[in-house]
Amino acid sequence: MLIKMAMRNLLRNTRKSLAILLTLGLGTGALFVYHGFNFGIMNQYRINTIHSRYGHGQINEAGYLAQVYEKPWEHWMPNHGEVKEWLQDSGLVSHIFPRVSFFGLLTNGEINVSGKGEGIDASQEADFFTQLNIIEGEMLRDQEDGVIVGAGLARSLKVRPGDRMTVLANTIHGSLNGIDLTVTGIFHTGVKEFDDTIFRLQLKQAQVLLDTDKVESIAIGLKKDEHWAPLFSDFKEKFSTLESTPFAILDKVIYQNAIDFLKAQYNSIRFIILVIVIMGIFNSVSSSILERKHEIGTLRANGESVFDIVRLLLMEGIVLGFLGAIFGIILSYLLTYTLLRNGILMPASPGFTRQFHIMIELQFMYGFVTVTLGVLTAIIGVLLAGIKVAKTPISELLRAN
Repeated sequence: MLIKMAMRNLLRNTRKSLAILLTLGLGTGALFVYHGFNFGIMNQYRINTIHSRYGHGQINEAGYLAQVYEKPWEHWMPNHGEVKEWLQDSGLVSHIFPRVSFFGLLTNGEINVSGKGEGIDASQEADFFTQLNIIEGEMLRDQEDGVIVGAGLARSLKVRPGDRMTVLANTIHGSLNGIDLTVTGIFHTGVKEFDDTIFRLQLKQAQVLLDTDKVESIAIGLKKDEHWAPLFSDFKEKFSTLESTPFAILDKVIYQNAIDFLKAQYNSIRFIILVIVIMGIFNSVSSSILERKHEIGTLRANGESVFDIVRLLLMEGIVLGFLGAIFGIILSYLLTYTLLRNGILMPASPGFTRQFHIMIELQFMYGFVTVTLGVLTAIIGVLLAGIKVAKTPISELLRAN
């Protein structure tokens, strides 16, 4: 009965009701789209971090990442074969990437540049690390003496695909060693520090250069992002001398800090949007309720209490909030799959040197949150406008025109 009366009152004043619906629809729609945009940015950051550098995380000796060692190779993993077998048997891992890293001197015969080398299992990594963005040449796969070089490092060394270069480094025993390599490709991740210093070569070549058969770390590609926690739930019991670190911790400065910033920014903008919507509803509802003073006075004179009047107004607000939020969500989907179907090309963000093409990724489950916020916003706007009028003396309400 209450819903029926609320609907009748709303349909009786269609102009005011449509104004409130439009205010709610635009507000909740903007909130829903902005959440999808924010989610798209965070997802792009996550993909770039996982598929350009770290995988879903890596395994090292316990405490290795938190400390600087004079002789880091003494803390590399001698039992990497056992760890690799355990990961394969888990059923949750799609790729396993044993790695070693080292600092070396690169020369093309005329120019000498220092850089950080990463020895990798290139045949495994080629199909997973798709965000390296090879801008010249090709990805390193099974080329025995191949090397891929960051764009900034390649510019400094003045090398292009097909050029020969020599890498010099100290072995773990302290003697100088060198290998000749052929540049197969030049990559650009958008992270300047990475692109200016990193080069990647075959793991076996790096181990020959360093004169070791150990690996420094094992990076991991999971079948699903959410498999990290179940995979490593009992890892410490199996390998007490090792530790696992997810990519968000490995790339805390760029990835995690950016995600935290975006979430805080979204919360601030959500608050601003909701305040604007509440004020818009309050303005429209106030005007509508003031026009209904005589009607409210008649209801009060017929025995309806202040609570009954407020309850009726609240039901009207709930109906308006629900319909307005649904309208906003429908509008968001129409906008996303028409005008914004190709996403938005964003300029380089702090810490990056390349643009990102951001897709609006609307989250269906967040639609329920949006509807709830729309209803609550409408309720607040109705309460602010309705309680004062409902408490006005009956005689004053009946005298209203």
